Amino acid sequence: QVQLVESGGGLVQAGGSLRLSCVASGSPFSSYSIGWFRQAPGKERRIVGAISASGIRTYYADSVKGRFIISRENAKNTVYLQMNNLNPEDTAVYYCAADQAWLTVTVYEYEYDSWGQGTQVTVSS
Repeated sequence: QVQLVESGGGLVQAGGSLRLSCVASGSPFSSYSIGWFRQAPGKERRIVGAISASGIRTYYADSVKGRFIISRENAKNTVYLQMNNLNPEDTAVYYCAADQAWLTVTVYEYEYDSWGQGTQVTVSS
């Protein structure tokens, strides 16, 4: 099983940008589809986007499409979430998760086996 650690969260003004990182250890990283999720206070955790093991395929939720970009560097065991044009509705704890899937992009939360501890992103208006 892979272990995941997120970093890069913080406080940013509306319109600003942040880049989150998810670093993996413990298993061959290149065999995992990685997803980013977020949970706002009082709300359910929802998917933000995901990337396939090879990095060729990506998925984005409609709410972030065109603003967020997911990428990965398998040589560094790292997946990134570049967040641009942030708004207060993006405020949440952001989690990365891993699913051992060679070819597909994993979209459903229940399919993910490993989770990070989360990193807080706060966007001020």
